[in-house]
Amino acid sequence: MLVAGPCVIENETSTMRHAERLMTLCSELSIPLIFKASYDKANRTSINAYRGPGMKEGLAILRKVKEALGVPVISDVHSIEQITPAAEVLDVLQIPAFLCRQTDLLVSAARCGRVINVKKGQFLAPWDMRNVAGKIAASGNEDIILTERGSSFGYNNLVVDMRSLPIMRSTGYPVVFDATHSVQLPGGQGDSSGGQREFVAHLSRAAVATGIDGIFMEVHEDPDHALCDGPNSIPLSELPALLNTLKMIDSVVKQRPAA
Repeated sequence: MLVAGPCVIENETSTMRHAERLMTLCSELSIPLIFKASYDKANRTSINAYRGPGMKEGLAILRKVKEALGVPVISDVHSIEQITPAAEVLDVLQIPAFLCRQTDLLVSAARCGRVINVKKGQFLAPWDMRNVAGKIAASGNEDIILTERGSSFGYNNLVVDMRSLPIMRSTGYPVVFDATHSVQLPGGQGDSSGGQREFVAHLSRAAVATGIDGIFMEVHEDPDHALCDGPNSIPLSELPALLNTLKMIDSVVKQRPAA
């Protein structure tokens, strides 16, 4: 499956346009799509960074995407208070990496009855995610996805240990590789994060070759002018060729014919 969309909701028109293009592409390739765009980016580098339209307006836009296109949607929740209204719209609630150990947030999210996607913290070992998933499962929810997004490696840098993917899959839950946040350079531009999008395709191919269940990518029609995470987002125009390659790798690894 593909989890994809712009990092943040910039406006309704742009969000719908991205969702329509992604839906068309994934339909042509027979790849299940979950559309992702954040209504609020609560952990931006600078106080002046664009965070998004906020929960009320953002959820209204995501509801339009869901109802107009029939595409499941995902976004981040940052506090217990956000869970109930978010669960009324979202098909998947995402727990941000920095919050993945927050027990009360995990338990409350689990009880909303939605699928829960947890980003692995940049500070965690992959086997630590068994305990994270255990908090959700113990709260009555087994609909869990675990997402790798790189590990802190010195200052303003992330690296990906590909061993983490099969290790997390050993929990029995689906594992997704976040290909674009894994090339992020947190705070690398001083008052914003940088990124190395030129490595997204390389890491994506390697991750799919381990037998994972999905890829997460932030995409934008014009990444150099995106309001958030542009340096690590890939151009929407480059996505078809990359997905074709990833689908072929996936079919070889899982020994099934490519559709």
